[in-house]
Amino acid sequence: MEELTMSDSFEKKRLEREAKRQKKNEEFEALPEGQKAIIRGSSSASKNARKRDIESSKVLTDEEMEQANVLQAKAQEAKMKLVPERKVKNKAKFVQIIQENWAYIQNEAYLKNEEIVFLMNLIPFIGFASNAIVDNPKKKQPIPLTQRGVAQALGTSETKVSRVVKALYNKGIIARSEAYVEDNNVKSYALFINPHILYAGDRDKIEEGLKIQFGKVMRGKVLSKLPVKFF
Repeated sequence: MEELTMSDSFEKKRLEREAKRQKKNEEFEALPEGQKAIIRGSSSASKNARKRDIESSKVLTDEEMEQANVLQAKAQEAKMKLVPERKVKNKAKFVQIIQENWAYIQNEAYLKNEEIVFLMNLIPFIGFASNAIVDNPKKKQPIPLTQRGVAQALGTSETKVSRVVKALYNKGIIARSEAYVEDNNVKSYALFINPHILYAGDRDKIEEGLKIQFGKVMRGKVLSKLPVKFF
């Protein structure tokens, strides 16, 4: 009777875990495509970062590990303790300005001062790996900012944001992806920055979504001549 009770308990827990996973998947699938792309990018970037951390932590070979174990055993016998040096990692978030490309577009006078200032003001809102403009890059599931949200975040007018975003979109610096429909039935868009100009993430592992969004514009008259290209 006791075995049957334990078995039922394990099965109940398994079903509860399965129900939670299914609910989580359903909630994810109900999200706007723009936000799902951001979450996928963030998740992939986090996994890659953890993998790199694990690999970088393997500072000793197998042979060296065996020697270390012998030394550790001797130290324990002598009531001593071997303490490894702590490795402090800087977890600061940062956005990379691709210097050669930035210098090139400046020399070409490709961007107006208003557009340059706008891009600089967006830096605190660029999501890691997704390169989307989000409410808070530190959040596990950041929410993409619409043009209205950008205006509120920057403390400026929607008219100005709309004008600058349109100009940067036409120049291939910003891409837009339909996010959701607002209460007044007006379509809203998630905004993404061209990683060849500003990028928050690993430049060797740029998400496929970004490559698709900016692949065509990179064949433009100015952008096709950028000194540094990632795809």
